[in-house]
Amino acid sequence: MIKHIRAGFTFLFTTVALGAMAQSTATTSSPYSQFGLGDINTGLLPQTRAMGGISTAINKINGYNTINLQNPASYGSINLTTIDIGVLGSFSTLKQNDVSSQRNGNFRLSHFNFAAPVSKRSALSFGLVPYSELGYNYRQSIPNFGTGSPADTSAVNYIYSGDGGLSKAYAGYGFGIGRHISFGGNVSYIFGNLRKFRSTEIPSIGNNLNSRSERSNSIGGVNFDYGTQVNFDFGDEREQHLVFGYSGSASSTLNSKVTNIVSQYKTSAEGDESAALDTLSNQVLNDGKIKLPLMHHFGISFQKDGKFLIGADYSIGNWSKLSIPNSSEVLRNSQTLNVGGQFTPNGNALHNYFALIDYRLGFRYDKTYINVANTNINQYAGTFGLGLPLAPNGGTFYKINIAAEYGQRGTLTNNLIKENFFNIHIGFTLNDIWFRKYKFD
Repeated sequence: MIKHIRAGFTFLFTTVALGAMAQSTATTSSPYSQFGLGDINTGLLPQTRAMGGISTAINKINGYNTINLQNPASYGSINLTTIDIGVLGSFSTLKQNDVSSQRNGNFRLSHFNFAAPVSKRSALSFGLVPYSELGYNYRQSIPNFGTGSPADTSAVNYIYSGDGGLSKAYAGYGFGIGRHISFGGNVSYIFGNLRKFRSTEIPSIGNNLNSRSERSNSIGGVNFDYGTQVNFDFGDEREQHLVFGYSGSASSTLNSKVTNIVSQYKTSAEGDESAALDTLSNQVLNDGKIKLPLMHHFGISFQKDGKFLIGADYSIGNWSKLSIPNSSEVLRNSQTLNVGGQFTPNGNALHNYFALIDYRLGFRYDKTYINVANTNINQYAGTFGLGLPLAPNGGTFYKINIAAEYGQRGTLTNNLIKENFFNIHIGFTLNDIWFRKYKFD
C-alpha cells in the first residue's frame, strides 16, 4: 500500500506543477476560444466523454468506481480508493472562404482525480482539471494602409493571437442517505491567466517599427458545485439501476486583474522577430470581478450490471450574465444535449477478453455562448470509445478508458470559420483497497 501511496502523491505533485506551467502556453488552437473565458472544459473523464458526455446521473459504471466531477453526489457510491489520470490529444482543421485550410494539433495532461471512501456510503475526492483553454493565431491583411486611397500602396497586417487558460483545483464530499438518495458538493479554486495579443506590421517598409498590444487577465477565485442523485434498483439481485440526477454550479465571483502592455519590435527580411525594443505603456486597466453564471445539469440513466448503460443529459448556462472587466463582449446563454451509452457483451466472461470490453457510443450538441457577426456558433460531435479492463491483482482493479470525439464548430456563413476537430482522450483508472483497518482474531 505504501508503494501505491507514494506513486499517487508523486504523480499529484507532478501534475499540479505541469498544470501551473501549462497556463503560459496554448493548449488549444481554436479562433473561437478568444471569446468569453475561452473554451470551457466540463472536466469529464474519458469513460463518460465516450458516451456523448452523459454524466449527471452516472455513478458506478459496470461495477467500476468512477470519479464523476460533474455531479459530486456520485461520490457516495465510491467504496474503493480510486485514482484516474489521463492525457488528451486534440487535432483541428480550420476552414474559411477563399482561405487555405489550417491544421493544428496539441497534446497535454488532461486530469488527475483521486477519491477514497470515508464510510460505507460516503467518500472524499480531490484533483486538478482544466476549466477553460485559450489558444488562437490568425492574420488579417488590409491593403492601402487601410485608408482605401490608391496613393497608399503599402498593406497593413494585423496579427491576433492568444494563449493561456484556467485550471480548477477541487475538493469534494458525497454521501448517501439510505439506498436511494445521495448528495454532494465540491469547493474549487479556479485560477490562471488569459493573454491576448494584437500586433500591427507593415512588411513593405524596411526597418519599420512594429507595435504589439498584450492584454493579460489574471484570474483567481472560489467556486461551488453541488448535486443530488436518486437511485432505484430492480431485479432479483438488484442488478438494474435507474438513476435521476441534478447538479449545478453556483454563480460565484472571481478576482480579475487586467493589465495592458504596448511594445515595439522589428522584423527581419526572413520574418524573424526581434526582442521588444521599447515598452510604450504598462498599466493596470482594471482590478475587478468576474461573476460566473449559474449552471444547471439534468440527467437520467439506466444500467444493467455487466450488460449495458444508456443515458441522456441536458444542461443550461446563464452566460449572458457574465461580465469581464474591460471587455464589451456580449455572450448568450448556452444549452447542451448529451445522449449515449455502452454495451458489454459478457461482463463475466472467463476466456473471451473481447466480451469483457465496454463498447461506448454517443452524441452531443452544444449551443455555445458565442455569437459572432449576429451568427450563433454551435457545435456537435459524435463520440465513441472503449473500456479495456486489465487483469486484477488481488483486490486491485485496473481499466484503460479511451474516448474519441469527432465534430464541427462554427460555419462559413458571414465569412466566419468552420472548425472540424478530432479529440482523443486516454485515461487510466485504478480501484484499490487503501486505508482499511484489518482485524485479527
